[in-house]
Amino acid sequence: MRNDKRIPSETGRAPSERERGPLYAGIVAGVLTLLYVSSFIDRNILNQLVRPIRADLRISDTEYSLLIGLAFVGIYTATGIPLGRIADAGSRSVMAAVGCAVWSVRTAVCGLAGSVGGLVAARIGVGVGEAALSPAAYSLLADYFPPNNLARAMSVYSLGVPVGSGLALLIGGVGIEYATGATAGGGLLDGFRPWQIVMFAAGLPGIVLA
Repeated sequence: MRNDKRIPSETGRAPSERERGPLYAGIVAGVLTLLYVSSFIDRNILNQLVRPIRADLRISDTEYSLLIGLAFVGIYTATGIPLGRIADAGSRSVMAAVGCAVWSVRTAVCGLAGSVGGLVAARIGVGVGEAALSPAAYSLLADYFPPNNLARAMSVYSLGVPVGSGLALLIGGVGIEYATGATAGGGLLDGFRPWQIVMFAAGLPGIVLA
């Protein structure tokens, strides 16, 4: 990590990323992949909750397309390049962690929104947070893996796309069914809609990952 804190070696020289060994590099790749999985769960979970959200907030097809489209994609695209520049100049591991915390909290905040405007604002935060991950991840992987192993590491990281998207389907379907039963039973979840509980469940675990 060029700008990340280094652990001094016995000789007093800070070891390079590759000198830390393949096990450490594998852990780095594994953690980054988990972050990528989390990002795609939070990115796609809203797509699985169209009916209950539209019914509760009374929003139109156009407004919902804004939620899952421009409100996320536009800000994700616009902030990706400047965040890449920040990753080049600062701590990439910190940037990935902060990004994960931001998108996770904002996903949970989606569950508290009472209007389309609140959801749009929360989704913008999700887009900003997720835009921070890949620039940091690509740079870190390139430092930890030699050229002959880099493609394999990138392939593992890319598994976050299908795995995260698939888990979003599972969480959306099973989560709504479970949350419906949980809200009917009262308790701490009493007063929340099932789709709100699903948003909480999708977002909050990312804070642990961060």
